[in-house]
Amino acid sequence: MSFLNRLLGSDTGTTTDVDVQTAHTLQQEGSLLIDVREPSEFRGGHAAGARSIPLGQLADRAGEIAKDRIVLLICASGNRSKTARSILQRMNFADARNVLGGTSAWQRAGLPMKR
Repeated sequence: MSFLNRLLGSDTGTTTDVDVQTAHTLQQEGSLLIDVREPSEFRGGHAAGARSIPLGQLADRAGEIAKDRIVLLICASGNRSKTARSILQRMNFADARNVLGGTSAWQRAGLPMKR
């Protein structure tokens, strides 16, 4: 990918946003699902198999996330996870993706949830 494409955010090599169905499939294939909501939100219900790392702690805890795997970032609606994706991209994570619609869309799609 060229420097200009990275700078402009037009990376054509990697999809940076995925829908919940794609995210679920990728998770089943071994991708990491990181929920960047606050702990109280996470405890209220989250996508099954998601790991909680709140957005405010993400940069400090990035060492807990494997850089060689696809990292799926989810929040309530997709806004905080988009910010989280940008943070991980700046930290040279090869493939960080935002889950569009977040946990709300995950639940609407009937995908597995855990309380």
